[in-house]
Amino acid sequence: MRVRYIPLMLAAIAVAGCQPGPSANTYQRNQTMQAANVETGQIISFRVVRYSGTQSGVGAGAGAVAGGVTGSFLGGGARSNVLGAVGGAVLGGVAGSAAEEAITSGDAVEFIVRMDGGQTLAVVQQNEDNLAVGERVMVLRGAQTRIIRDTSR
Repeated sequence: MRVRYIPLMLAAIAVAGCQPGPSANTYQRNQTMQAANVETGQIISFRVVRYSGTQSGVGAGAGAVAGGVTGSFLGGGARSNVLGAVGGAVLGGVAGSAAEEAITSGDAVEFIVRMDGGQTLAVVQQNEDNLAVGERVMVLRGAQTRIIRDTSR
């Protein structure tokens, strides 16, 4: 009977890891209704970079539970079931942690922006708007720094 819960536990690992990457177009609820300083500049360079995933412990916990439940069905006696549960929990925890890190890591773009005041700035985010070298952008500096296309002209 306990086997039917394993897909639910594995789904919990996947859902826990579904966080958006560093985006200029996505705000967390607590980031709304906050002022940001806005400056303008021009993209002078960019490159693709990799950002690491999270290791919140949710993946490890869910993996340990799923592994423990699965491992408890190994063997024919109580002792082997306990040993299987312990071994399954350890292996499941390691696998769940690795899965969480892999699911939440990804690629982003590091933009180098020359501000109109002469300062040079680097910002890492996803390039959902297909920004390119030479484009005019606005840099929004608040709780997070973001760049967006300058459509004010």
